[in-house]
Amino acid sequence: MAFDERLAARIRSQLDKKKGLTEKKLFGGIGFLLNGNLACAVSKGEMLVRVEPQATEDVLKNKHTRVFGTRPMKGWILVAPEGLKTAKALAKWIKIGVDYAASLPPK
Repeated sequence: MAFDERLAARIRSQLDKKKGLTEKKLFGGIGFLLNGNLACAVSKGEMLVRVEPQATEDVLKNKHTRVFGTRPMKGWILVAPEGLKTAKALAKWIKIGVDYAASLPPK
């Protein structure tokens, strides 16, 4: 299994036909893009969330989060499955990613 299909389905159901939303295979998983900008993705069993770059350090203070990649870049974090157990917890991370993607110019 390249990525957690159940997590992808949970994200998909919460995004529920949001205008401008597309899906794309990337990072060995699946990404959810809003107007061409990545909002979040599923990579293996974790959720990749795009955040405001200046807020990266603050966001990383949340439990079950870590930097994305071996050469971390501001604006990209991973949330472990433990931080996504409930619909409310998942919705929090989806909102963060979607809000940031929505703030960017369409591609």
